[in-house]
Amino acid sequence: MTLTFRLAGSLLLAASLSLISACSILPKPEVVDVYRLPDAQTPIAASQGAPVTWSLRLDKPMASNALNSQNIAVIPEGNLVSNYKGARWSDPAPALLRNRLLDAFLQDGRIKALSTDDSNLQSDYELGGELLAFQTHYNGKSPEVIVQYNARLVRSSDQRIIGSKRFEVRQPLTNPLVPGVVAGFGQATDTLMPQVVQWVLQQGQTQR
Repeated sequence: MTLTFRLAGSLLLAASLSLISACSILPKPEVVDVYRLPDAQTPIAASQGAPVTWSLRLDKPMASNALNSQNIAVIPEGNLVSNYKGARWSDPAPALLRNRLLDAFLQDGRIKALSTDDSNLQSDYELGGELLAFQTHYNGKSPEVIVQYNARLVRSSDQRIIGSKRFEVRQPLTNPLVPGVVAGFGQATDTLMPQVVQWVLQQGQTQR
């Protein structure tokens, strides 16, 4: 009986040591910092113009797999697409851009009836398009943030395209580390937002 207990105890001890050893060699989970797109450093001033009578729905732009994710994309050279290690966006890039546009239109104030594709409410016009670039780019030069947005305004009643325009902003970076890169995206979108807002209002008003 004593021998049996000793044998069982030895087996239990060996199993415990094996488990501890296995646990000690398991890889540690990667620590990931999650960044949101910075708020506007130079908010759009409320327009003194009269509010429009039409409504607008903002759709997330279509994007490639490399951009339609929470990865913070970077092109270090040539055609190589990579991501910053240990850093993520709070939402995929198309959602970040759409939400930033929503803030910009709210700040401008001329379009009172605003919605997004998340709510799928009826609207007079829909703003969509393609997000062609949302990354840091090196290519042998100093790093810069590139945002390219092919905007498309569509009349909801018949899905007719009433206007399209490609917008591009390049923001040089003074700090190539991730916090500086995120700040660069904030500066780039600060430049982009007033351009898109003004263009949409001009296009919409020509149809009334």
